[in-house]
Amino acid sequence: MGYKLTILGCHSATPRVNAHPTAQYLEINSRHFLIDCGEGTQRQMRLNKVGFSKINTIFISHLHGDHFFGLIGLISTFGILNREKELHIYGPKGIKEVINIQLKHSKSYVKYKIIFHELNSTESELIFEDEKVKVYTIPLNHRVYTNGFLFKEKEKSRKINISAVKKFKEIDICDYNNLKAGKDFKLDSGDVIENSELTYNPEKPLSYAYCSDTSYKPTIIEMIEGADLLYHESTFLTDKEDLASKTGHSTAKQAATIAKKANVKKLVLGHYSSRYKEVSLFKKEAQEVFKNVSLAETGRVFSSK
Repeated sequence: MGYKLTILGCHSATPRVNAHPTAQYLEINSRHFLIDCGEGTQRQMRLNKVGFSKINTIFISHLHGDHFFGLIGLISTFGILNREKELHIYGPKGIKEVINIQLKHSKSYVKYKIIFHELNSTESELIFEDEKVKVYTIPLNHRVYTNGFLFKEKEKSRKINISAVKKFKEIDICDYNNLKAGKDFKLDSGDVIENSELTYNPEKPLSYAYCSDTSYKPTIIEMIEGADLLYHESTFLTDKEDLASKTGHSTAKQAATIAKKANVKKLVLGHYSSRYKEVSLFKKEAQEVFKNVSLAETGRVFSSK
């Protein structure tokens, strides 16, 4: 239960010796997702012991190379590993064509089924849902069509208060599922024991908001309100605010302002420009606005535990 986020890459533009483009591995409520897939993602997955077979769903924020040029390689490797399970890819309209052309002309046909979910809405929408997790888009403002993604745990079951339950011999193990679902228990006498007397409140559902490349966009605040963890790009510092606006990026201060206004629990900064040799400056600038700030680093893990 809970979330575990592994940073596989967090720098902008081109790969460098110690700077890897964007990719993240998210485990949330027992589900496993890959978010963006820059060059070298496969290698970082190996280094960080991310099981390839666990990845059934990939979310691509936009079609800039530092966010998806590693995808075709990963798809091909899945084929070499004799993958049989379906692979679901959520990304901007055009991603299906790009991948299929690469597969076709490299004759890298795969035996498993790839299901593309192409996105083009400029409004937030629910794009993934199962019994444990929901995923919504966060429309962003970049030079090309771009989405962030909000991952939300579904409401969890109530917890059985064993000591309270044992006071009533009529309550059997087969009744536990009803109690976990919030139902009261009716005794043979006709008396009703309220659920709150037999169970504990469930843990609060957690959420993770991933905001990829974007200029400062206050309209996302309502969508990510109260998120437990927010990753927000911070390509520049305020000394390059004009350049940030021109290129569709944000400053560390702007990311912190979003975090503060959205009342998130923790902010993680990333996508640093190579213009800056000292990334600690990003944290320093952001903390002038919002205190609970961490810096993304390749291999770093953020966990709810």
